[in-house]
Amino acid sequence: MDASYHRHDISGNVWALLEPHLPGQRGQWGGIAQDNHQFINAVFWVLRT
Repeated sequence: MDASYHRHDISGNVWALLEPHLPGQRGQWGGIAQDNHQFINAVFWVLRT
């Protein structure tokens, strides 16, 4: 676990399943996301607080 990991963050296993289904990736139409993992963790943090 690195210093930026928090207890509300999704695990690497869950992220591996979720990542291919998110927009903003290279080779897809539209803009390229800076950090989808950080964005999803932020959404879950907002939902849980």
